[in-house]
Amino acid sequence: MTEASTIVRVAARGEGVTADGRHVPFAAPGDRVSENGAIEAGPHHLVPPCRHFPQCGGCQLQHLDDAAWRQFIVDRIAGGLAAHGLSAEIRSPVLSPPRTRRRATLHAESSGRIGFAVEKSHAIVDLAECHVLAPELFALVAPLRRLIHKLRPKRRLDIHLTLADQGVDVLINGVMPEGLAAAEAITAFAEANRLARMAFDEGYGPETRWEPDAVTITLGGVPVPLPPASFLQATSEGEAALVEAVRSIVGDTPVVADLFAGLGTFALALPGRVYAAEAGREAIMALKAAAGRSQRAVFTEHRDLYRRPLTPAELDRFGAIVIDPPRAGAKEQAQALAASRAPRLAYVSCNPSSFARDVKVMVDGGWRIDWIQPVGQFRWSTHVELAASLSRAS
Repeated sequence: MTEASTIVRVAARGEGVTADGRHVPFAAPGDRVSENGAIEAGPHHLVPPCRHFPQCGGCQLQHLDDAAWRQFIVDRIAGGLAAHGLSAEIRSPVLSPPRTRRRATLHAESSGRIGFAVEKSHAIVDLAECHVLAPELFALVAPLRRLIHKLRPKRRLDIHLTLADQGVDVLINGVMPEGLAAAEAITAFAEANRLARMAFDEGYGPETRWEPDAVTITLGGVPVPLPPASFLQATSEGEAALVEAVRSIVGDTPVVADLFAGLGTFALALPGRVYAAEAGREAIMALKAAAGRSQRAVFTEHRDLYRRPLTPAELDRFGAIVIDPPRAGAKEQAQALAASRAPRLAYVSCNPSSFARDVKVMVDGGWRIDWIQPVGQFRWSTHVELAASLSRAS
């Protein structure tokens, strides 16, 4: 074999790439590829631990060791920056361990089949094992099969599982069970599995059928009311890494803005006074209630930052800004930040491409990227998260 047949990196979708640009599925850096496509495993190639890999769409990178996965994450971020003519210090990624995923959406059929979708397909992998889900979530798969069989839904269901303070929160989309038999089955299921809550949604909003105690998630040491299927960082370890990075950027700044604040992952972890803006009404009301009960100096506003981003004049009131937008990024807010005089910014992102696009606008407006802390929360996935420190260029 020639050097051209050696895998030198992993592309964005998870396939290995040789020195001469050949893409090879399920190859790791250091692997050798023969002319007929056979792979000779190198030092970073692992035997995938799960029987469902690579059919299951929940994982794409189980054949990589942690060193190769870290390099993949760094390469994704560096590539996103380079596409906009940018570069920065990229720190070593923090990786979440196996079986720590505390929220997930599974799919189910009336036959009882339940699991993640097949890669690039609507077919469902019937889970017999899972190496990414927290044990509390995976333990519900078999009982859910039996419950779904009793409910006899007429269409495919989406099952949202979240590990809350009180146990597992379950929301099933696509069915609204009716009748005494269904009610008894739901109550028996919830009691037997010690659920925190069980709700159903047929398209008109969640209807709770079981919630013995108010469901919360603790953020920054504060129990926050948890609306069904709310966004949370995927793992506790990933959340801790992102919060630590944000806190190091903000420091002891007395007045901070937290944009796209959600339930308060960062707002409740920061010192001083925090202004928190969020478009999701249930999320911002939950944060407001939690801050009030805990007497935290968090001032909330229900505000759509896409339609009404903070203006430069509003941004100038803060000593530091935290921004954690959805995957689409925050182009309009980045433009306002570029025109502001705010001195410090923590940008949390789950999409290196939209992050680089937004940061390019800001760099052109006089900001600089100090460093980037990558976080691998979605074990063996091509999904990449990061927290970046930006400051005004001198």
